[in-house]
Amino acid sequence: MAYCGDPVLAGALLFQPVHSLIEQSLRSRLGHTTTNGDGYGIGWYGEGPAPAVFKSILPAWNDENLREIAGQIRTPLLFAHVRASTGSPVQRSNCHPFAYGRWLWMHNGHVEGFPELKRDLSLAVDPALYPEIEGSTDSELLFFLALTFGLADDPPGAVARAVGLVEELARRHGILQPVQMTVATSDGESVWIFRYSSEGHTRTLFYSTDISQLRELHPELASLRRLGARARFVVSEPLLDLTGAWNELPESSWALIRDGRYEISAFDPVAGL
Repeated sequence: MAYCGDPVLAGALLFQPVHSLIEQSLRSRLGHTTTNGDGYGIGWYGEGPAPAVFKSILPAWNDENLREIAGQIRTPLLFAHVRASTGSPVQRSNCHPFAYGRWLWMHNGHVEGFPELKRDLSLAVDPALYPEIEGSTDSELLFFLALTFGLADDPPGAVARAVGLVEELARRHGILQPVQMTVATSDGESVWIFRYSSEGHTRTLFYSTDISQLRELHPELASLRRLGARARFVVSEPLLDLTGAWNELPESSWALIRDGRYEISAFDPVAGL
């Protein structure tokens, strides 16, 4: 889940919706796995340009520390992620979101054949960035490849080059459908989201409808009146069963969320080493 808009309490976003991310960590309805208990993380922006991150290897539904701090964090931009490991160890450094400088990054999916590709992908990371990698996941390495290819200047282009590199190296290893990803990344001012897979059948990703439209559709909901006009959500699966609230991001596309507006474009990996 990603939220951007007027500052709100993290706890209200994480715990109050009927299908909250905490509920999804135990009983996901649309996810690849029903239970996501291999840790969690939240990242948020407050004072200064760099985000703060809180992570744990405990299940999100069973950690009182998360409930305590979420009740005290008020932020205009929050990332939250619950993890089901695809093979890498259950450890704090492997929990999302990942942070570097002013950037946050989180990823659902996997890189097929990652153990065979990991060495070549690691060698493509900028040597100045490589020491900052803390964990062992394909998700974090994909983040540092995007940083290497210019995430700070051109997020869509950087992610396209990172994915193109993965697919090119995978072909050399005989791996035909290596990338499965929904990604969210932010510099604290804007959010970019991506939905792509090499097979063309990507996991779900939704963005929320304009709040003013939802208030007209559902005037009975006080929770909508408490959200500012620029409030926007990105979720792997809907937080509420609310008619007209959610729009699925199209296959092979990316979107920029800035000042309460969406700009959606096609996503095409850029091949070439």
